[in-house]
Amino acid sequence: MSLLNNEQINDELKNMDGWVYKDNKICKSYHFESYMDGINFVNILAKKAEELNHHPDLNVGWCEVSVSFTSHDKGGVTSECVQMAKTVEEL
Repeated sequence: MSLLNNEQINDELKNMDGWVYKDNKICKSYHFESYMDGINFVNILAKKAEELNHHPDLNVGWCEVSVSFTSHDKGGVTSECVQMAKTVEEL
């Protein structure tokens, strides 16, 4: 698992609606009809992240959940981060 450079990251994100690269991580905010819908999303995502052993940073707010991926071990975005972001889109 090696770090991706800025060009590689931006190329990957071109086809990923709403995902942005900033502060050395890829991020997206999801909006929900209710607070509990957001919590349910977090629970599903947490189980998938544990299964795949690549965990996002999450920020839970009122009807909104922000998801970001970076490799804390490597110090930036890896192909695993991008793959996890794609997995989130499938949830």
